[in-house]
Amino acid sequence: MRVGQGLDVHAFCDGDHVMLGGVRVPHDRGLAAHSDGDVVLHALCDAVLGALALGDIGKHFPPSDERWADADSRDLLRAVAAMAAERGWRAVNADLTVVCEAPRVGPHVAAMRGHIATDLGLDTDAVSVKATTTETLGFCGRGEGIAATAIVLMERT
Repeated sequence: MRVGQGLDVHAFCDGDHVMLGGVRVPHDRGLAAHSDGDVVLHALCDAVLGALALGDIGKHFPPSDERWADADSRDLLRAVAAMAAERGWRAVNADLTVVCEAPRVGPHVAAMRGHIATDLGLDTDAVSVKATTTETLGFCGRGEGIAATAIVLMERT
């Protein structure tokens, strides 16, 4: 067994939605990123890659590579899961936390869990997604961006 953890942050920019856990969440701003800016899935990719000592998401999907411009982060997560499978590993469970004052995450948690479970080949009850605020402290509290953390347990197949 191995454990990996991930963290991702993106600043707000002009837009009308944010991608969180593979779900298009309506919002009065977007997230600045080379891909779709899905902090939840980016943190999870880093957690899986970290558990297997394979570096981070930027190593495998660098922002300097135009192939990843506006990429769907679910595609990135599926690619990372495939890298793990090629090496004889699979996820057992994942626990994710979204940190933001807005948008409200709660109404979208079930859909996020479903997407993540599908992409990692897990049952939905093996995926936890929750949200918190920073009580108006820091960049998240000032509404400047969104952060997400992830932890994943991996096992040999």
